[in-house]
Amino acid sequence: MINRVVLVGRLTKDPDLRYTPSGAAVTRFTLAVNRTFSNAQGEKEADFINCTVWRKQAENTANFLKKGSLAGVEGRIQTGSYEGQDGKRVYTTEVVADSVQFLEPKSANSNSDRSQGQQPSYQQNQPTSQPSQQNNRTRVDQDPFSSGSGPIEVSDDDLPF
Repeated sequence: MINRVVLVGRLTKDPDLRYTPSGAAVTRFTLAVNRTFSNAQGEKEADFINCTVWRKQAENTANFLKKGSLAGVEGRIQTGSYEGQDGKRVYTTEVVADSVQFLEPKSANSNSDRSQGQQPSYQQNQPTSQPSQQNNRTRVDQDPFSSGSGPIEVSDDDLPF
């Protein structure tokens, strides 16, 4: 059986990054995907697809994408249900992403810090013991690649393959 989805669309709002109690990053966002045909009035319509991405891809998605960003998502469809506050069964459908591709250059998606000439620097985010107080972005103090202080440690979880 095959359950594979590939989508290209724009984010409808900024991604929502959170951490599970065990420290795993999870980001949720909605992708607006244009339909390939027009309706009876000749207008293009779009589908709004909820997406979830986990771990390092979740942090990268939250740090580098924002409302309006063009993104490619590859993953699988997952369905579920829960009982709503009114006692009725609510059914959900979402794409659980294995991969999120950023399809625009950074300059097309720049924020106010970058437009003022500040260069971003990056470091791997370490989960804190208080995830609820975590800022929704990976904060950075220095570029880990700028110093020659030794080899860079890479775990299997950091590799995309």
